[in-house]
Amino acid sequence: MDMLELARKVEGLQTVSSLAKICKIGKRTAVNYSSLLRKAGYLTTAYGGRKIRIYRVTSLPRKERGYSFYALLNRYSRVKLAVKQQYFIYAEKEPCVEEILVRAVASESFRVVLASLGLFNKIRNWSRLKKFADMYGVGRKIGALYDVAKTVMKIRRIDQRTRKGLKNGKGGYIIPLVKSKHFQTIEKYWGVFIPFNKADLEVYKE
Repeated sequence: MDMLELARKVEGLQTVSSLAKICKIGKRTAVNYSSLLRKAGYLTTAYGGRKIRIYRVTSLPRKERGYSFYALLNRYSRVKLAVKQQYFIYAEKEPCVEEILVRAVASESFRVVLASLGLFNKIRNWSRLKKFADMYGVGRKIGALYDVAKTVMKIRRIDQRTRKGLKNGKGGYIIPLVKSKHFQTIEKYWGVFIPFNKADLEVYKE
């Protein structure tokens, strides 16, 4: 099977059902096709509402689509990360700051999420941020971290429609089993456990 030809045929955002429909195959075969496309570098996976698996398929060659997640995060954030392993995002164009922020929060890494707080003052499109937050199922976590970031830096005000929409996301731990001692009010409002204490945020004080 020619993976490039298949990628061109199903290019865009897909689900198992849409892949099966376009290719006129069963859902089990569609899952196998997605696995082959991923191995060939044409497909990446995210999760939408109700944990629905979303496939992003592109027909561009891998070498033309690789963007370093950590390089982009370091570009936008005051807190710089030095990493031994790279994490590349394969896309037709450079990922926006809203996507980088959401991917950082979804990583469940203390250092990465801490660095991501610096991206809030770069956000210009709140509806786009919500779109990516919904895709990764981290809406409440984004909302909670926005309120935390406001305590140490100047950030553009989020519109109320987006703020309310973020509460539709899943709550719980941002970093597994890590809670804050200083942000209980924010935690209670969003139903999310903040992994940072005030001392962790000193680097962001203006």
